[in-house]
Amino acid sequence: MSATFGPGTAKSLIPHRYPILLVDRVLEVVAGHSISTVKAVTCNEPWYQDIPEGAQDGAYAYPTALLIESWCQSAALLAACTDQGSAGQGDVVLFGGMSKVAVHGQAYPGDVVRHEVRLVQQTAGATFFEGGASVGGEPVLTVGQAVTLVKPAHTLEAAAAR
Repeated sequence: MSATFGPGTAKSLIPHRYPILLVDRVLEVVAGHSISTVKAVTCNEPWYQDIPEGAQDGAYAYPTALLIESWCQSAALLAACTDQGSAGQGDVVLFGGMSKVAVHGQAYPGDVVRHEVRLVQQTAGATFFEGGASVGGEPVLTVGQAVTLVKPAHTLEAAAAR
């Protein structure tokens, strides 16, 4: 099954909201296999508000942490669209970690970042991903491995109360 959707459906699948919902559109998702998403970078995003007048164009490089966050949100959308092991009602998807992450370039306002995420393995509650991001076909990010964990929300609430 392949699907495409926008921010309304994305918001129904992951908890991220303005200003930190960093996926604009899902171009294609193949449940249990892969997802392609895009994020359009604009100079009106809140992380650019403190850049001083007269700053050079290089000051507008999209923050690397947000580039990685956007890729991870794409992985979370793939996990949410995957039948086996996906989070159900009352479950929380937690980011477990990443390895072999390499940044190859920058994105700037006016760029469209394309994220490609592949599901590598899924075990009881853990999902492993790999992939990358590009701008205009040029790689800007490679992720060797990322893992998410699904936990029932009530177990986290009990741990937080201690």
